[in-house]
Amino acid sequence: MNDRPAWWLDELAHAGDEHLDLGYVVGYEAKAGYDPADDVRALLGHGLSAASTVIDIGAGTGRFAIEIARHCARVTAVDISPAMVAALRRRVAEAEVGNMIVVEGGWLSYEHVDDPVDFVFTRNALHQLPDFWKGIALERVATMLAPGGILRLRDLVFDFEPKDATERIAAWFSGAVDDSAKGWTADELSAHVRLEHSTYTWLFEPLLERAGFEILEREVVRGVYAAYTCRRSRT
Repeated sequence: MNDRPAWWLDELAHAGDEHLDLGYVVGYEAKAGYDPADDVRALLGHGLSAASTVIDIGAGTGRFAIEIARHCARVTAVDISPAMVAALRRRVAEAEVGNMIVVEGGWLSYEHVDDPVDFVFTRNALHQLPDFWKGIALERVATMLAPGGILRLRDLVFDFEPKDATERIAAWFSGAVDDSAKGWTADELSAHVRLEHSTYTWLFEPLLERAGFEILEREVVRGVYAAYTCRRSRT
């Protein structure tokens, strides 16, 4: 968007300094320990085929995007971090993935100029935005999807009441690792709660519905790790 108003959010400033650091990006996949198999199965179960088109927002180093490219016609991998985008472009070239384009952009800056796609995927990216901007981001996603299209979203979303926060956050931290190279430490999780914008499920789900999505499937592990499969309204 070249004509952003003065109050528009600077997404890059909210991306988290670590995601902009090349050294962090190099070790990101080992730290995240993410296996895209469940998300690939979810999209296949909702009709993804060799003719389908997909957008991956917050694609990172492309773990999901490269895998889903094996099953569909075209993938657009979008990330706000120049370091992530550079790493992903190198990886796509090395893997000779011919049906993927990589775009530097984010929830509020990526402009989809092609036909609406069949699927949008995102993992652990929307929590970078405050709730006001989540609403705008989700409405933008809805415009990228064809009517009846599927949004598969994973993120850190708190599935408890504010009065239970102290107990539930402590329980979450109890599962943290000691070695930052192998996962997220308690200090890193603490920084997430303090500085980033994960919200409650009972605030987030109305935002999805307000943007025109029907929640088809919902899973929250340990009260924090949420996965949603949603369908865009056909109207």
